[in-house]
Amino acid sequence: MTHPFARHWRRIALTLVPLVLGLLHAIGVVPLGVLSNLDNLVYDARLRATMPRTLDERIVIVDIDEASLAEVGHWPWSRNKLAELTQEILSRQQALLLGFDVVFAEADDSSGLKRMQTLAQQELGGIPEFQTQLARLSKDLDYDALFAKAMDDKPVVLGYYFTHDGQARRSGVIPKPVVGAEAFAGRSTKIVDWTGYGANLGDLAAAAPQAGFFNAMTEPDGVVRALPLLARFQGQYYESLSLAMFRRWVGMPQVEPRFSNEKFLSAMQQQLESVVLRQGSTQLAIPVDSRVAALIPFRGEGGPRAGSFRYISAADVLAHRIPARSLRGKIVLLGTTTPGLLDLRVTPVGAAYPGVETHANLMAGLMDGRVLVKPDYADGFEVTLLVVVGLALALCLPFLSASQAVAFSLAVIAAVIGLNFWLYLGFGLVMPLASIVVMGAAAFVLNMSFGYFVESRSKRQLAELFGTYVPPELVDEMLTDPDRYSMTATTRELTVMFCDMRGFTAMSETMAPTQLQALLNGVFSRLTDVIRRNRGTIDKYMGDCVMAFWGAPVETREHAALAVKAAIEMTQAMQLLNIERREKGLPEISMGIGLNTGTMCVGDMGSHDRRSYTVVGDAVNLGSRLEGLSKTYGVEIVASASTRHQAPGFTWQELDRVSVKGKGHADAIYSPRARQAPTTQIPYPQVAEAAELALWAEALQAYRLRQWDACSALLLQLQSLNAEKYLYQLYAQRVGSMRGQFVDENWDGTTRFQTK
Repeated sequence: MTHPFARHWRRIALTLVPLVLGLLHAIGVVPLGVLSNLDNLVYDARLRATMPRTLDERIVIVDIDEASLAEVGHWPWSRNKLAELTQEILSRQQALLLGFDVVFAEADDSSGLKRMQTLAQQELGGIPEFQTQLARLSKDLDYDALFAKAMDDKPVVLGYYFTHDGQARRSGVIPKPVVGAEAFAGRSTKIVDWTGYGANLGDLAAAAPQAGFFNAMTEPDGVVRALPLLARFQGQYYESLSLAMFRRWVGMPQVEPRFSNEKFLSAMQQQLESVVLRQGSTQLAIPVDSRVAALIPFRGEGGPRAGSFRYISAADVLAHRIPARSLRGKIVLLGTTTPGLLDLRVTPVGAAYPGVETHANLMAGLMDGRVLVKPDYADGFEVTLLVVVGLALALCLPFLSASQAVAFSLAVIAAVIGLNFWLYLGFGLVMPLASIVVMGAAAFVLNMSFGYFVESRSKRQLAELFGTYVPPELVDEMLTDPDRYSMTATTRELTVMFCDMRGFTAMSETMAPTQLQALLNGVFSRLTDVIRRNRGTIDKYMGDCVMAFWGAPVETREHAALAVKAAIEMTQAMQLLNIERREKGLPEISMGIGLNTGTMCVGDMGSHDRRSYTVVGDAVNLGSRLEGLSKTYGVEIVASASTRHQAPGFTWQELDRVSVKGKGHADAIYSPRARQAPTTQIPYPQVAEAAELALWAEALQAYRLRQWDACSALLLQLQSLNAEKYLYQLYAQRVGSMRGQFVDENWDGTTRFQTK
């Protein structure tokens, strides 16, 4: 029998195609943009579905909104206004921390101080009164100095940005790096190497030495989903605005990179795992991805009306319309929601999301210890799941029914999705999902398509070929391995049966054609049911004869035993039919069955116009001859010695040793009497039958030894035991006729038949 996997190798191989493509995508050899985009869509949808949509009271955004620009003036505002705003937030409102999501890269000359200083050096240089007034006013007109003083020694974090262009332009003063190059020890990361920056004026940077960059991380689809925590410039590492504010909030711990410690990887191969904030013996690990970035844990849709964070108009703060100490203990971010100031981002939760609120979300996540991250082992996780799911589908789907395949595929994909959501909700891990789900769906579709268009077609063809010959249950068995079966002629050992109704010709002379048809249909239906129930194959119906065989197209080791069992049950079925006919006053129907086991040729045979699945050969011819002998010996079933040998589970009675027409040698023929008793406690009827068969064996031996007197005596005993047995009467007649005849000394008891 063909091994199941060998039988379905094409279907398995086809199902593995999506797995190969998924693996090539996962390891980056053939990145598929559609899968990456789908992963982003899944992440975005899941993020929107799990956002808390609650107000975080700890962080407040002072918004340079349209109302502020209308009231105070266009941006940039003069630094004295910003100094006043800073003092209001930190002093009167008593905010805990102030962060600027803006940069002050150019000096503020709006006061006219610079022009007056030029005049004092040139046209008005000789006027002492002017010099005196200028010296008195300089303190109030140096707006940058006023702003620096307002921030000096205050909990303020400035913002700046890095650039990456060919000119490497740099302006202002950036803060000191928080991590040196030596901390990474040459380990590679996907962090961007920036070449330039736009930072704050030196005086401002000196007054507020802590600053963070506010660069966003835009994905290829233009969406901002993550913010970097560190950036690299000239080999040194600088902190982001969110990280800088968070560090200020927790007491300015040291920043250290932490790498994975897999033993099977060298130190240079270990990936960045987290950014650690260490202060004495206390440490806090912030998980990051390979870009040293953290996914933004958005709280809501964003903007003043979303309700994630409290927004206060900067104009209201400047105008003292906010009650004193309203911001006591709050973390304040100064930013803008005005479209004209170009700080709106496309995010998973909004197409015009305020950039300042992205930092607020990340700050809130850091404070809660809830930071989403795609870990460094995400690719390995994806590869592992792809292999497990792909192999499970490839090795299981070909052996399942359509409904089972649907259920199994849905269960596997549901398990993958459930695992992914569990890691996301429970641990903040964002793992790839699209490639695994798409691969699983594609594997299922390809498997089912192949099964329907290729295997189902061959199965339908097989059912069409054998459906009229073979029992439905055998056809179903054949359909599990259709490649093993064909109509091509082969030679194998089978058991053939010929069953003929006796007296049918005489009966047909007295019946109308329709009555005759109904009779045949009724008889054939009962006999066919018995044959099919015993796994037989109907060869053909020939007038009043049925031809069947066992062992093909489905190979059956016990084909002889099944044929004998079917023959006995057919005689029993005819007995029940005859009871019905007697009750209706109709003549009984008798029949004869011939069985032979031997080598035959089985397959598709016939002409170009008409073909059939049949058996031919000398063994088939002998089976036909044996059927004819059933009438001669007065039994319903005549079987050859080969059939008897392969069906030992029955009680057999040898009938004779015969030589039929067309065969030169003699064959013993038998008739089955009943199934052998399954236990040693043999019922009385079987004891009597055993005694009868023992006497018959003695009589048959005496007959072949030409011991006529002994044989006659034994036959008389047998007839007294079973007076209706025609076989004993036949042999009694033979003995009587042979007593007075010359018997050749080479005669061995064989009966030779010259007719079919």
